[in-house]
Formats: sequence, structure tokens, C-alpha cells
Amino acid sequence: MIPAERQNLIVSRLSGQGVLSIAELTELLGVSHMTVRRDIQQLEREGRVMSVAGGVRLPQRIRIEPSHDTKAAMAHAEKTAIGRLALGLIPPGAVIYLDAGTTTLEIAQGLAGRDDITVVTNDFVIVALLAREAQCALFHTGGAVERENQSCVGEPAAEAIRRFNFDIAFISTSSFGLRGVSTPSENKVAVKRAIAQSAARSILVTDSSKYGRIGTFNAVPLEALSAIVTDSGLPEDVRTAINQRGIALHIATPGAGTLGSTPA
Repeated sequence: MIPAERQNLIVSRLSGQGVLSIAELTELLGVSHMTVRRDIQQLEREGRVMSVAGGVRLPQRIRIEPSHDTKAAMAHAEKTAIGRLALGLIPPGAVIYLDAGTTTLEIAQGLAGRDDITVVTNDFVIVALLAREAQCALFHTGGAVERENQSCVGEPAAEAIRRFNFDIAFISTSSFGLRGVSTPSENKVAVKRAIAQSAARSILVTDSSKYGRIGTFNAVPLEALSAIVTDSGLPEDVRTAINQRGIALHIATPGAGTLGSTPA
């Protein structure tokens, strides 16, 4: 069986079973563990499957993103650790972008003592927090209001973002894979692309539960990212694949400060 046939068979079996182990695939295909892993890596690059510990599954498609309030109650310890680690990546005097989201809100909560930076955001919760508690220069993009996520989206927001030159942009997401960041909301695509295009360094900040989910629209390719800050739940094979693409991977451990930085 040639690689394309094996890979199509893997996807076909996953459609019926949901998850398959490496051992099951070696028996099914009659090939070595190494060959199976190569096939999985190729399928993952194409966005057709996602690695899990000891096996593989189909991507989990998301139709809508959770509201701000719903996301605030999810993976709070991981988000706190990710925010703390991300704060250490901001140099003095930087112009930064904070994408709308509850993980980027954790970064904002650590900026109260910074009066040397400029912060731009499309998030109403973040801008209200920094206006009340911080002394940094502060800009909100404006744009079409998305009430559920308490932020602005669409081309007007993207156009405002393009006026800035960011030293670092922190990008949030509800879904990502080895193809990059995706979203179920078309209005968010222009915003995320404008962020990545306007930043010297684009850093994805997200807990590992978002890996393996896929939205309808591709927003930012993985190669456009300088780094990813996440938690230890990211599968080892995925960590290796990210590092092989020259993207720095920083692993935050809840309750352990800024541990686990893995340079590209």
C-alpha cells in the first residue's frame, strides 16, 4: 500500500471509530510504528487528523465560539500560568497587542505596574481593566461590536490594527493545529491576519485544550507565529513538530512560575 492509500484508510477508519491507537494502526496497515507516525505527521500537516497521547483522532470542529463568560470559567489555572509566563516576554518600552480573550486578559492583569509600554486591544474587558488600574498608553481598535465576546471585530477593527507597528502581538484562539489558528467566525479572520501582519513577533497564547479543534476559516498559518505559550497538556509529537518549524514553544506549569521554556 502506498502512503496516500494508507493515509486515506486511516482517515476512513477514524470516521467510524473516532480515535485509533498507534498499535491498532500498525496492525491494520501492516507497517512499522515509524511508518505510522510518518503517515500521521503528514495527515496532521494537512489538518486531516490530530495527535493524541499514543494515537490519533479526527479534528474537533467548532461551529461557534463560547462566550466570554463561558471561557472565563474554563482552564483558569492554565490560563493564569500562561499569562504569567507571557508577561516575562514583554521588553521595556514595547508596543504590544492583546487580542480579545480570557487568556490575554490574564496578561493584562499583570500589567498594572507598567507605565513604559503601549497596549492596543479590541477587547472591552481588557481596555476597561487597564484604563482603571494601569498607567500605560492605551488604545482600543473600535469596530463592529461582538457582544458575546465583548470585543470588536471586522474590517474596521482590522484597519485600526494596521496603523500600528507592534513589537509583540499576543494572539488568542479557540482552535489551532499544525496548519495554524482557525476560527468559526469570518469577522475575526481579518482582525487576526492584521495582527500577525503588523507585529515583529506574533505569539499564540492558548491552553492545550484548544489544540485539535478546527474552525471553518483559516486565520493565521502556524509559520506566521514566532512562539506559542501553552501548558503541558500539548502532546509530545506536536511539541516536536512545532519546534521543527522554528517556532519557540513555552510551556507554562500552573503554580510553578515561568517554567518550561523550550526555544526553537
